[in-house]
Amino acid sequence: MAVSRGLRNNNPGNIRLSATLWQGEVRPSQDKSFCQFKNMAYGYRALIKLLQNYRRLYHCRTIADFIQRWAPPSENNTSGYITRVCREMQVPESYVPDVDDMATMCAFASAISLVENGKLAVMADVESGWNLL
Repeated sequence: MAVSRGLRNNNPGNIRLSATLWQGEVRPSQDKSFCQFKNMAYGYRALIKLLQNYRRLYHCRTIADFIQRWAPPSENNTSGYITRVCREMQVPESYVPDVDDMATMCAFASAISLVENGKLAVMADVESGWNLL
């Protein structure tokens, strides 16, 4: 079975290359479109940090707000993505996550990783990413 692009790149959120240089990011990336990280913990750190920035910079409140920004309808089945993340987290679309709470953000990052990669996250990797913040 083939390994997903996100897992190959240690980038469980499939964060696109940009001017931002993330901690633990490998530059130049071997992938022409997506970031590549030294290990999965750095990939989860970037995913969580980006979600925290969505709250602080773009005022995302609900899970639906975050996912509409993370996975815009121009590229994704955003409503399906929201439904899947909420089902995994066992919360409604209107749920307002505490972006400074480890358990909440690790669950959120894990759910995004599952949607992006089709495989359950290794929670030790997610928590290691949180600990790098």
